[in-house]
Amino acid sequence: MAESSPDAPRKTRAAILAEAGATPAGLTGAEAAKRLAANGPNALPEKKVNPLLKLLGYFWGPIPWMIEAAAVLSAVVGHFADLTIILVLLVFNAAIGFFEEHKAENALAALKNQLALKARALRDGAWGEIDAAGLVVGDVVRLRLGDVIPADAVCLEGDYLSVDQAALTGESLPVAKKVGDTVYSGAVAKQGEMVAVVTATGVDTFFGRTARLVSTAGAASHFQKAVMTIGNYLIYLTLAMVAVLLLVGLDRGEKLLELAQFALILTVAAIPVAMPAVLSVTMAVGALALSRLKAIVSRLEAIEEMAGMDILCSDKTGTLTQNKLTLGEPIVFGAKDGTEIIVMGALASKAEDRDAIDLAILAGLPDPKALAGYTQTAFTPFDPVGKRTEAAVTDASGASFRVTKGAPQVVMGLCALSPEDAARADAAVEGLAAKGSRTLGVARKDGQGSWAFCGILPLSDPPREDSAATIAKAGEHGIAVKMVTGDNTAIAREISRELGLGDAIVPAGNFFAADADVSRLGADVEQRIEDADGFAQVFPEHKYGIVKALQDRGHLVGMTGDGVNDAPALKQADVGIAVSGATDAARAAADLVLTAPGLSVIVEAVEYARRIFERMNSYAIYRITETIRIMLFVVLAILVYDFYPITAVMIILLALLNDVPIMTIAYDNTYLDPKPVRWDMRRVLTLSTVLGGIGVVETFGLLIWAKTYLHLDLAQIQSFIFLKLAVAGHLTLFVARTRKPFWAAPHPAPAMLWSAAATKVLATACVGLGWFVAAVPWPYVGLIWGYCLVWLFLEDWAKLAVYRHLALDAPTHRRFFGRANRLLHPAAAARPANP
Repeated sequence: MAESSPDAPRKTRAAILAEAGATPAGLTGAEAAKRLAANGPNALPEKKVNPLLKLLGYFWGPIPWMIEAAAVLSAVVGHFADLTIILVLLVFNAAIGFFEEHKAENALAALKNQLALKARALRDGAWGEIDAAGLVVGDVVRLRLGDVIPADAVCLEGDYLSVDQAALTGESLPVAKKVGDTVYSGAVAKQGEMVAVVTATGVDTFFGRTARLVSTAGAASHFQKAVMTIGNYLIYLTLAMVAVLLLVGLDRGEKLLELAQFALILTVAAIPVAMPAVLSVTMAVGALALSRLKAIVSRLEAIEEMAGMDILCSDKTGTLTQNKLTLGEPIVFGAKDGTEIIVMGALASKAEDRDAIDLAILAGLPDPKALAGYTQTAFTPFDPVGKRTEAAVTDASGASFRVTKGAPQVVMGLCALSPEDAARADAAVEGLAAKGSRTLGVARKDGQGSWAFCGILPLSDPPREDSAATIAKAGEHGIAVKMVTGDNTAIAREISRELGLGDAIVPAGNFFAADADVSRLGADVEQRIEDADGFAQVFPEHKYGIVKALQDRGHLVGMTGDGVNDAPALKQADVGIAVSGATDAARAAADLVLTAPGLSVIVEAVEYARRIFERMNSYAIYRITETIRIMLFVVLAILVYDFYPITAVMIILLALLNDVPIMTIAYDNTYLDPKPVRWDMRRVLTLSTVLGGIGVVETFGLLIWAKTYLHLDLAQIQSFIFLKLAVAGHLTLFVARTRKPFWAAPHPAPAMLWSAAATKVLATACVGLGWFVAAVPWPYVGLIWGYCLVWLFLEDWAKLAVYRHLALDAPTHRRFFGRANRLLHPAAAARPANP
């Protein structure tokens, strides 16, 4: 059986009782009530927040303020259609955020469901069943097979208790507890029975500290920061242009209401009202695709975080390994062969006890009928004192014999081994332990004779079949995998070697001092955590601290897990991944829940996430470009020529025509980056500004041509400019969607191509046939198309030049746009951006 590694040093019975303020007869009802009133119930506290206040919080912030201001202005000037559209978008964005806010509450609720509901306590000198929430420090409780431990307690009396605390500490085998050992709230008693005294309740328990970490964990979304940064950039630009427009208009004596109406329409068209919705729809489409891969996304922003994930911290037991003990090749001593050792070990087991070791040996029988001729007449289960099981057996001929299995040194001590055999056995046990395998000695005793040592059975929790391939593929995608396990260092190191993770596996205690704040580590400790290949003997606080330290080093961290012990780290990680079969607490804390065994789907999810990120990045570049193109051109044209180059109706038409192809970006074919990707504001803002500036120049060129050389009247000039902005805007989308020449693969998705073509045809028809705008002769319409196509190649050349320049002169651009990057990635500001 596994040793109880997390226990404190054992104390005497009197010392244990004195420390808990208890007596062997338990507490009186009055004393228990007094302690309950002073310290509160044995339950996790519930923090109630008014849902209405929580919802209203999503209408506060720079982007909501601008949308709300536009809504007010729309109502004032009577543009009720605009008002309706703006309010729908505002409420939609708030609803998405409100839904996501329930994450921490759901995680805590799932943790609470793991607690025991009832407990057997000694009160007023009599045993009785009480609500677990009513337990207090000093209560004497009885723990037996099948019980969920109701609070942290220290064992007082009894021979033996085996508890499964894998969901709490990550240990893969039940842990043997003796008098003086601590048992943890939320663990499950698998064998034996003991009396214990409660030493901690509620949030003060090992389980409660885990829950508290979940409630405080959580990294800010880089997606939200990116949206805010882009939104602020557009808002400041828009406000500056509108201010200039208003001042010039007032100076020229224009009517205030007319000026305000145009400024309003221009503002609503320019600010990123729909940006959060478009990006959310893009991620929602991706989430639907990931669900077909058996990966359920519970937080949409996690898709963007997954695209930039560069470290994956993976729980070992049940994640990298099968969480199933497997019998290895027996080492033969007195038995005739390995099969006989397995049969003898199986006869010293009892399937009904559901002991993990017994079940592994029985499953390792080469022939299930091998035990058919034997009858087990007596059985002594494992106990921590004797450290072995023993059974009396009768074979088919009626002959009786005894078999035993247990700790190799104990079983070898029963037998008269020669010095050579003893040395060979010791060497075998040490060699297997170094490889992370547990070992059992097996012996047989016929009649009144002495015990004969049959041999040694090795046991291990083997890796999943797809784990090594998944880790290798993750490495190809620029993701470093670090093992995080509660098992001992030798086991972790051997599994790590088998999976190709490296052998720099470090006990977590080397990084975290007792009672230290795991969220505040020195730079030296963070560096050593970053350099390690994995971590052993890890507790929940350690997992949380490891993730936090890696984030402080500038990494986007993924964390996989399946138990309560993983919940805080899953919540804190940029991408928390609950594997198949995870507990409710782990699933509630995670961003991605795998519904099929294995980890291979994670790499597929990362690939898909990177494609989704490219779509969002393309949209952001396009949206900023269009704002600069329209806002700067309109304001400058008014300043220079003293007339509106396009009308308010045309601005609304442009917005409507742009919406359709923009939404199809969620389905676009995109380039798959081989390395993690992040929001790079220097690239987004530089490219957008350059393309937007080119758009202003080319539009002015056409305006001068129409006014000076074609001698069109004002209405026709406005139609001319409207068609140019409509055609060139969609063509710019094809430029922005890829870092390669626009004609190179990956080609646009059919939905994007045909929606853009349809809206361009509609805009052309409006101008050529005079729908909603003044008609322009068809030869001039063809001239506009030709002009836009020529500039398409010029824009694409400029885009490629910008990408080359950013790659060659990254330090200069990083200084120029450093503040924007620091807003998104505070800890990674000094790291080179993905070119």
